[in-house]
Amino acid sequence: MRILLAGFGVVGRSLAEILIERSEELRREEGLNIRIIGIADSGGAAVDEKGLNLEEMIKTKKKSGSVSSHSDYGRLGLNVLDLLDELDVDVLVDATPTNLRDGEPSYTYIRKALTLRIHVVTVNKGPLALALPAFKELAQHKDVIFRFSGSVGGGLPVIEFARQCARGDKIIKVQGVLNGTTNYIISRMEDGLEFDTALREAQEKGYAEKDPSLDIKGFDTAAKLVILANEVLGIKVTINDVNIKGIEELRKKEIDEAIQSGETYRLIGRVDGGLEVKPTRIKKEDPLAIRYSLNAVSFTTMNSGIHVILGRGAGGRETATAILRDLIEIKKKLVEVKL
Repeated sequence: MRILLAGFGVVGRSLAEILIERSEELRREEGLNIRIIGIADSGGAAVDEKGLNLEEMIKTKKKSGSVSSHSDYGRLGLNVLDLLDELDVDVLVDATPTNLRDGEPSYTYIRKALTLRIHVVTVNKGPLALALPAFKELAQHKDVIFRFSGSVGGGLPVIEFARQCARGDKIIKVQGVLNGTTNYIISRMEDGLEFDTALREAQEKGYAEKDPSLDIKGFDTAAKLVILANEVLGIKVTINDVNIKGIEELRKKEIDEAIQSGETYRLIGRVDGGLEVKPTRIKKEDPLAIRYSLNAVSFTTMNSGIHVILGRGAGGRETATAILRDLIEIKKKLVEVKL
């Protein structure tokens, strides 16, 4: 399987590290022989059609900031679109940073790859929140596989869990705590901190970005909710269809009052008729009342009741594991087609 990797930040390098550790095991147990023939980052690219040495790529990235500085395989100024034209690629793996404003450059990368009949795995929520129905239609039209399990819950297999719940049944409602940053902040407010102090601590611990607005204003949760609505419920929606309210106006006084009544607040995304994201008061024994940076999603089915999955959502290795899971799924589907 010849792969072009777009993005070599935390997730991209984590994928490379896992492949270094497990390549023989994946070949033996899954029949998956992965060759990353191109890596593109913000400074350029590195290319070797025989397969790049991933240990060298990681060292080069750490030393100079870009794989394009590699003495033998570096290609300064080359970008993903160039590589899609130049290389014989089976799968584009998109691990670029999320941009919820216009989805770029990931939007253009994915669209071009699908148009060229190249399978795509992405963990980038931006283009999915803005154009997932269109991408799914394009992939179907071009008869290629489009996977994005790491875009919701990172390494937590939320989408696959939902598919299992829906077998022989029908999911009629989805709700969840989908953002670890806001959940950490609210949890620390439960512990006694004011909002600003809890946010600053989340930034210091690496749970929140320097600019945390996408998280605390609810846009990250909304993006994940859109992906679940499309994939799990079959509703063709974008982020423009979500009613969004974040936690920036949630005060410790409100949380203290809720705690006195055996309740608390969580930023919950919900698909139940419409789509909404808002701080919601729930019972402390509710499965969604998880604390700190955990995620939890519940699926209400027509016949078998409520099913809940919870665990760590974010993290480089967790998200890279989701990419690997999608690659294995692509391999299996391609084998089925041949049979």
